[in-house]
Amino acid sequence: MIQAIVVGALAQSALVLSGLAVYVVKVPRRIVGILAGYGAGALLGAIAFDLIPESEVLDTAQSAIWLLVGASVFVLADRFVESRFGEGGAAGPLGIVVGAVVDGVPESLIFGIQLAAGQGLSAAFLAAVFISNIPQALAPSVDLAESGWSPVRLGGMWAIVVVACGVTAGLGFLFADATGASGGRAASFAAGGLLAMMTNSLMPFAFERGGSMAGIATVVGFAVSLAST
Repeated sequence: MIQAIVVGALAQSALVLSGLAVYVVKVPRRIVGILAGYGAGALLGAIAFDLIPESEVLDTAQSAIWLLVGASVFVLADRFVESRFGEGGAAGPLGIVVGAVVDGVPESLIFGIQLAAGQGLSAAFLAAVFISNIPQALAPSVDLAESGWSPVRLGGMWAIVVVACGVTAGLGFLFADATGASGGRAASFAAGGLLAMMTNSLMPFAFERGGSMAGIATVVGFAVSLAST
C-alpha cells in the first residue's frame, strides 16, 4: 500500500514543481500555449495507448458508460468553477486544474489496482504521466500567478491534488487487494474526463496562447507518446 501511495504521488508531483516554477522563470505567453498543446497531445496518447487498452476488460457498453460518466463529472465540476469564480479570470485556468483532478485521481486508482494485482507498471507510462503534467500545471499556473495568487496558495493547491492522488492510489491498492477488482472502470472514467477537459479547456487554452504552433505541438506530444509505447 505504501508503494502505491508513493507511486501515485510521484507520478503527479510535476504539478507542484511546474506550478511553482512560474515564480522563478518568466515563461512567454506563446510558449505556455505551445506547452499546453504538447500536453494535450501527450494526454491524447495516454488515452489511446494506455487508458483505453486498460478498459478493454469491460464490454463496449460498460466502457462507453464510464467514458460518459467521466466526461459528465468534469463538465459539472467545471460549471461549478465558473459559477464560483465567473467565466474568464481564474475560471479558465481553474477549469484545467479541475481536469487535472478528474484525470489524476482515477489514474492513481489504476496505479494502486495494478500494483495490488501484481502487474508491472510501465516506466514509459509513468514518465508520460509526469511529463504531461508539466504543461498541464504550467499553463494555468501562469495565469493564476498573474492574477495575484501567492506561491504558498498556488503550491498548496497543487500539493492537495498530489496528496489526493497518492491517497487514491493507496485506496485503489486496498480495494483491489480485497475484491480482486480491475481498473477498467477507472480507466474509462479517466479517459472520458480527459477528453472533455481537453475539448473545453486545454485545447482552446493552447490555441489562444500558442496560435497555429499549438497544433504542431499537439501532434509532437502525441507522437512522443506513441514512440514510448
